[in-house]
Amino acid sequence: MTRKIDYESVLNPEQLKAVMTLSGPVLVIAGAGSGKTRTLIYRVARLVETGVPPEAILLLTFTRKSAQEMLNRASELSDKRCRFVSGGTFHALAFRVLRNHAKELGYQNSFTILDRSDMEEVLRSLVPDLKMNGKPARFPKRGTLANIISKAANLEQPIEELMMNEFGQFMEVAPHIQTLGKLYTEYKKTHQLMDYDDLIIRFRQLLMENGPIRKELGEQYRYVMVDEYQDTNCIQADIVRWLAHDHQNVMVVGDDSQSIYSFRGANFRNMLDFPNAFPNTKIIKLEQNYRSTQPILALTNALMDFAGEKYTKCLFTKREGGDKPKVIDTHTEQEQATYISRYVRNAVSNGTRLNDVAVLFRAAYHSFELEAELTRQGIPYVKYGGFKFLESAHIKDFLAHMRVVINPDETVSWLRILRLIKNIGQGKSQKIIKWMKENRIAPWDLCKWPKLGKRDSGLKPLGDLLLRLSQQHLTPVEAVSHVMAYYVPLLRERYDDYPRREKELEQLSPMAERYGKLRAFLDDLVLDPPGSTEDISRETSNEKLTLSTVHSAKGLEWPVVFVIWAMEGKFPSARAYNNPDDLEEERRLMYVATTRAKDSLMISYPGSEVPAWSGYSQGGEGLSTFISSLPPDVYGHESGKMGRFNARPERPGWHKQRAGTGFTNASSPQSFSPGDRVRHPAFGAGVVSKFHPGDKVEVFFKTAGKKLLHMSYTTLEKI
Repeated sequence: MTRKIDYESVLNPEQLKAVMTLSGPVLVIAGAGSGKTRTLIYRVARLVETGVPPEAILLLTFTRKSAQEMLNRASELSDKRCRFVSGGTFHALAFRVLRNHAKELGYQNSFTILDRSDMEEVLRSLVPDLKMNGKPARFPKRGTLANIISKAANLEQPIEELMMNEFGQFMEVAPHIQTLGKLYTEYKKTHQLMDYDDLIIRFRQLLMENGPIRKELGEQYRYVMVDEYQDTNCIQADIVRWLAHDHQNVMVVGDDSQSIYSFRGANFRNMLDFPNAFPNTKIIKLEQNYRSTQPILALTNALMDFAGEKYTKCLFTKREGGDKPKVIDTHTEQEQATYISRYVRNAVSNGTRLNDVAVLFRAAYHSFELEAELTRQGIPYVKYGGFKFLESAHIKDFLAHMRVVINPDETVSWLRILRLIKNIGQGKSQKIIKWMKENRIAPWDLCKWPKLGKRDSGLKPLGDLLLRLSQQHLTPVEAVSHVMAYYVPLLRERYDDYPRREKELEQLSPMAERYGKLRAFLDDLVLDPPGSTEDISRETSNEKLTLSTVHSAKGLEWPVVFVIWAMEGKFPSARAYNNPDDLEEERRLMYVATTRAKDSLMISYPGSEVPAWSGYSQGGEGLSTFISSLPPDVYGHESGKMGRFNARPERPGWHKQRAGTGFTNASSPQSFSPGDRVRHPAFGAGVVSKFHPGDKVEVFFKTAGKKLLHMSYTTLEKI
């Protein structure tokens, strides 16, 4: 077939090399914004153009939609037959193969797939079979059980080991959940069922153990291509290895620097290990960036210079101009929200589209103060990742306790708080509300309900809370404290992920500190109805500011990007300090965040929010090590309060970094002795307990408990 595309004119040299290398193993390291999708599309077109039957090409992606879009674009570029390339997800391919070969694994070809809700229902039905002696204090709900068993399967990790690392609040019942996992496996086999995890696990098993089937699939799919290879888990990497075992014609495309999904089981080392699995691998790096200005790339390149394990690459662009990224100390969380809101208003008045601005953050709750400020300012926004602050059920429940004191006739809030009490359902709640209204009963007199029985004992504690909330001169901070003491035990009973939700509730206290009256606090925060920001956006403009977690922003881009809460303990997360691998992923997460920016990048942190126990004074010492460790010429440091540039702050106690880590090593284990009192930037004050091999020290912290710290990746200061 004659060549239809002038590849040299539409591809840069490295893209061209990837497209034209059709045989043998190829690893394409595709830097952020370097045109990896374009490269895949043109390579599909090139394969078909050279006479490879479309059915012999396999394109594996993480969504069916992305595979279809790539194949449609390839067919428009070159040959309509590109639509017939086999494209889809690992799970879809596994299902097609297993349907034809299930008998080799002891299944009937008519086996049934369990979706997530089916899986949860089966687990729920098996719990009584555990025959637990006495009811445990706490047993996970079925959704959490499914998360535990599924992730353990994906990571090929014992359930108890996984729980030790990620579900510590349920370790008391870990043996029971281990047993439940075995019962679940037996149930599936007996009833001819497979869940999503089984599909890829059984597919790999078939490829490993059955040579004839492996050979058949190798002949069917003579050219294998995989997108986003850094997001594969070890099972999927094995599948790729076995599919291409005989012909070795496999190209994987990805960026190890953008591997941020370890919580789903993804293993960025699959990128690093690919040349070991395929010894004759040709490595091609796509480093020309088509998204960002060079000053932004200078910062992102420097950020990854400190990564421990990586493919070295240096992104560059032919775009000219651009300002240095700004690092802004806004001093307080409120001023951070005000600064961004003011910036957005000014930018829009100067012609910037609201859709062209995004605010990114490490965790969903980091945007709560900003959301409140944007709502006050009438700036429409849309949030991705987590819920909007006021849409979260636990936030609504929490605020409802204060709202009924301000307005006893607010039926919606009464229904919310009454249904949290054991043995009080919808019907009984409505009867209580009707009785209170008809008899003008004060909120704190709930326990006087004439039909009160022994099973309604929860009404008295609620009445006591409402009495405390009704006191004159009660400040909003005191009100939040009272509700916290009452509601947190209910929260822990109601939600398996209560640690995260409790952390989000804690954000209400600093918000309340700025108010003298409870009504003003609730009015400003809630702005009834809660969905008013959506109404504003429809009435005034179709454009909205984007708020997003970094995980949800991957693959997207905006002309203007803010990265907020760039502070130690926030970004990187305090939970990451225990494990060097977790810290490395936090660095990659910061890289993903900063590479979303096309024209302007601003990184903010409320420097005065550094906790007193951290040992840092004000003036920039709370800035994320990821940023403060960068060369001083890649960004400008600005005071958000004063609106002028300042010298880059020095960080007392943070010494010269160890090469390749990006983290400081203020002292070695030899600097401490068991019993020494120390301070950690995220965990606070603690006492050295003992030392472990491998440059590790065990410390008991006053607020964070026992932590095992790697001295190469942390800083301890002797008190």
